[in-house]
Amino acid sequence: MKAKELRELSSQELEEKLKELKAELFNLRFQLATGQLENPMRIKEVKKTYARVKTILKEREIKAIEA
Repeated sequence: MKAKELRELSSQELEEKLKELKAELFNLRFQLATGQLENPMRIKEVKKTYARVKTILKEREIKAIEA
């Protein structure tokens, strides 16, 4: 998911997305460990999206403090 699309979501939706991504990352790592992972690049994609969401939430937090 692109950063532009993520910025359109509310903070609450981003928090939910963060939980989903964390669970997906756990499952992907578990699949990798058991040899069942079909697409190892998916881990990289999920990690990047997770970082994007965290960054956007932090930007909003800083903006709220400054305002």
